Amino acid sequence: MTNALKFYIDGAWVAPAGDARLSVIDPCTEAPFAEIALGDARDVDRAVAAARRAFATFSLTDPAERVALVRRILDAYLARYDDIADAISREIGAPRPFAHEWQAGLGRRHLEELLRTCEAFAWQRNKGATLVRHEPVGVVALITPWNWPMNQIVCKVAPAIAAGCTMVLKPSEVSPLNAVIFAEVLDAAGVPPGVFNLVQGDGPTVGAALCAHSGIDMVSFTGSTRAGVQIATLAAPSVKRVHQELGGKSANLLLDDVDLEMAVTKGVNSCFSNSGQSCNAPTRMLVPASRLDEAIEIARRAAAAHRVGPADATGTTMGPVVSQVQFERVQRLIAMGIEEGATLVAGGLGRPQGLERGYYVRPTVFADVRPDMTIAREEIFGPVLAILPYRDEEDATAIANDSPYGLAAYVQSSDLERARRVAFRLRAGSVYLNYPAWDPGSPFGGYKQSGNGREYGEWGLEAFLEVKGIVGYGR
Repeated sequence: MTNALKFYIDGAWVAPAGDARLSVIDPCTEAPFAEIALGDARDVDRAVAAARRAFATFSLTDPAERVALVRRILDAYLARYDDIADAISREIGAPRPFAHEWQAGLGRRHLEELLRTCEAFAWQRNKGATLVRHEPVGVVALITPWNWPMNQIVCKVAPAIAAGCTMVLKPSEVSPLNAVIFAEVLDAAGVPPGVFNLVQGDGPTVGAALCAHSGIDMVSFTGSTRAGVQIATLAAPSVKRVHQELGGKSANLLLDDVDLEMAVTKGVNSCFSNSGQSCNAPTRMLVPASRLDEAIEIARRAAAAHRVGPADATGTTMGPVVSQVQFERVQRLIAMGIEEGATLVAGGLGRPQGLERGYYVRPTVFADVRPDMTIAREEIFGPVLAILPYRDEEDATAIANDSPYGLAAYVQSSDLERARRVAFRLRAGSVYLNYPAWDPGSPFGGYKQSGNGREYGEWGLEAFLEVKGIVGYGR
């Protein structure tokens, strides 16, 4: 990859200011397979200056012109679709079919949804004699995670462009190569110089410099709650807009009228998707106490059906977790589950048999989990499911809401009206009833320590817009 050691600034691939480098590790083998440059504050200054220059003209372009640009981006994205999917599969260890259908597929679907959103969006409207107008918020810093890299890049970059913002993207240094390809996509689509800028680097250096920079008007961040607190602190002195999608510990309520075989099996598979590395994964399964033994056996079978292995191996349903750091964290939390007295139903410590190298985790299910246990409260970010019994619907709702997080929740019931009533009581930004299809137009974001603001569809577009009222305009 010829541009991996460069940054994309002001419409060109440029050399970094410093000489720091970082190896990109294949989590299936633990071996480096590429190298990127790491930026510093000098690179951030250069990128922000380019974005500020571009904002002066790009912010004044007609929305129709920007929508046409998004269409060209979609065409260029589709031309590089396989390259993007293959890069993500190698970087994070996602099984190739999953990387192609979902990891790269979500980027395409976000672009398509944004085009539909823009067609119906009212950029300005009259309210009596006042004109209410949407205008771009300014120069934005976009800081994205490693677990769903293209999903989070596209759902920030694309609406920011449609809104008329200019930007600096800092992708995760753990999965950085797909961002290089995406920058090439934007270049091929004819994004004007300075509108989009890419600076690779780590959070403490490039991320912190962006958040504190006086030339940045807004920070949009997806990542851990711990990092979100640091970002908000850095941004506070300049009163930047800070938009954050943070951690989660989502409850999956299986009501007592549900088809338990189906509900438990789908719940296990959803929890284990992407090797459990999703902020909205249903990691707490709440089942009626009277049916706990039945649910445990179903979960045991569902976990045993997963085939853990390399991303490029035929039949792999679950790849490794992304890094040594993540592997050690998951192992530590599995150990805590055992130490605190939860019943180990499947999986456990160590790698699956026959996989001595690579960050592979055994698909793990715990039962008899109490709400105060560490594995019921901390975000594990690995293929670890906690099954908690409940007495009745009131108890289930209380357990689900007893969390510092509020990103997502899930409700399964044969009675849709009952599921709807329960959904209204759950303190979460998204509630999914009976395992629905993914909706790129649904607002995505959380309550409590899961963040603030919403992404996707019209909410993702509005996140990058200011509202101006021109009073007396209609007189």
